[in-house]
Amino acid sequence: MNTQTRKALGCFVLLAYLALYAAAAATLGSYILAHAPNWAALIYYVVAGVIWVLPLRPLFGWMNRGP
Repeated sequence: MNTQTRKALGCFVLLAYLALYAAAAATLGSYILAHAPNWAALIYYVVAGVIWVLPLRPLFGWMNRGP
């Protein structure tokens, strides 16, 4: 598979993952943080906004690998 095809496929996977992750994080946050103080919601959403990239590190490596 050439680099251009790998990057295009990787972009579609990335967009699908981000849509599912954002929906899951928001839904989970609304259930967990329904009666939590604002500081707890801030911590949750900061952590959820940062850890999305961890499972995607192998995908980024695969997308940028040479032919």
